[in-house]
Amino acid sequence: MNKKFDLLLFIAVIVMASFGVVMIYSASSIWAEYKFHDPFNFVKSQLFFLGIGIFLMLFISKIDYHFLKKKANLILGICFVFLVLVLIPGIGSIRNGSRSWFGIGGFGIQPSEFAKIGLIIYTAKYLSNNKKNLREIKKGVLPILVVIGLFFLLIMLEPDFGTAMVIVLTLTSLIFISGVKISFFVKIGFVGLLGIVALIIVAPYRMARIVSFLNPWSDPLGSGFQIIQSLYAIGPGGLLGQGFLNSHQKHFYLPEPQTDFIFSIISEEFGFLGVLIVTSFFCFIFYRATKIALNSYDAFGKFLAFGLAVGIVIQATLNLCVVIGLIPVTGVTLPFFSYGGSSLLVSMASIGIILNISRK
Repeated sequence: MNKKFDLLLFIAVIVMASFGVVMIYSASSIWAEYKFHDPFNFVKSQLFFLGIGIFLMLFISKIDYHFLKKKANLILGICFVFLVLVLIPGIGSIRNGSRSWFGIGGFGIQPSEFAKIGLIIYTAKYLSNNKKNLREIKKGVLPILVVIGLFFLLIMLEPDFGTAMVIVLTLTSLIFISGVKISFFVKIGFVGLLGIVALIIVAPYRMARIVSFLNPWSDPLGSGFQIIQSLYAIGPGGLLGQGFLNSHQKHFYLPEPQTDFIFSIISEEFGFLGVLIVTSFFCFIFYRATKIALNSYDAFGKFLAFGLAVGIVIQATLNLCVVIGLIPVTGVTLPFFSYGGSSLLVSMASIGIILNISRK
């Protein structure tokens, strides 16, 4: 094993997460001062998780990733148990209409975030062990689809549509590069569309989100409020923005701007330059991780590195598309930037695994 990991990837992640803390202060200071009488309330919490995240990333980078392959079933089983427990009233906490949290003191832990990394590890193991069977749908692909579908169902029961979509798109990308026939994805895409229609019928509020996405001004004070306020933040940004700390939308216009819509504040304060910097960082992470995957000497390492990287990029892409009004609101955070301990820890752990693979 090479003792040195990919230093450029490590530096990029540290810079991103540090910039994220700075932007969380800018986005949340007004709201934190009003609610907690402490403008640094959210920043303190994020710095705490960032410290744990950096330690976790460095610690995981020293653990041979083949250990994860040996323990993949156990990891997935633990994730499954926590996803079941969080649905039980009295154990799981409800936030923003979803029973998807464990309340621990003043913090909240979201098991669906950790399920993402557990599923990627398990899927990478399954694909690397069953390369000969992947041409046969029933024998090779159907078993892993059953596992993915079970976790998708549990997460949708919370409900957390955004995280469920990130998981499905990430694992579909992994299965796609494994050599499964293209015709299978055409069929599964059709089934997916029918499933989305069914989900809309079951929960009419999702239709309201779609209508507000197509025309947010049809309900400017209801379902279209967040998108409108986000666009009001992005619009005046221009080339260089309004300047650091000079956002207007964070003054109680954009709800909780430090979470899902932090990119709106970045766009408002740093303009197109800020947008370019953020998107360039994610492109760089994907490039370095893909290079590591291609250079990995075994199939498990290739699938694992690519899966973790594409998961981060898909989540970031969904968040950016929501913020600029290209897709309906999903509740997906921006990795390394949005406020939230679970998201940050999972993102840092993912990079730690990729760094370990880069040692080979």
